[in-house]
Amino acid sequence: MLTKFISVYCRFLEVLIAVALAVMVVLVFGNVVLRYAFNSGLTLSEELSRWLFVWMTFLGAVVAMKDGAHLGSDTLVSKLSLKGQKVFLVIGHALMLFICWLLFVGSLNQALINWESTSPVMELSMGLFYGCGMVLAASGALILLDRLLRLAMGQLEDSELIGVRESEEEPIDVPAPLK
Repeated sequence: MLTKFISVYCRFLEVLIAVALAVMVVLVFGNVVLRYAFNSGLTLSEELSRWLFVWMTFLGAVVAMKDGAHLGSDTLVSKLSLKGQKVFLVIGHALMLFICWLLFVGSLNQALINWESTSPVMELSMGLFYGCGMVLAASGALILLDRLLRLAMGQLEDSELIGVRESEEEPIDVPAPLK
């Protein structure tokens, strides 16, 4: 059930990312046209585009984590036995959960520190800007915990034990070739 929730959640994030990208394109293109054609512009355009870009990047990192699309190397892990791959998956996920915790705490502290500060143009709390780190950390931890839970329950496919590939041409959903 958690896996289904994560899939639906990531699909929702993909839609949000697409909307954010569309809004950014309209804002930036519209601002360029306004500046060159009418010698004016939207003051909101630059700041909102920057906020959308940062949020889009962090939300995209969540979707990439779910899909196993982050960069990495499988040179060592692909040569290990099935048991060794499982051990390294647990170790790697435990380390990534620790990093998610660090990211969450750091983002929370930044959000709290900057909560009273407002952005120059939109006059929104800068704490909202730093909230993207908390969303990434919580979402990433949920994805990692789901994979660990599926491993413990024996529901994780052998092809999922190696979450990254050295080459973008190698598909993620098939076992890595022995080198």
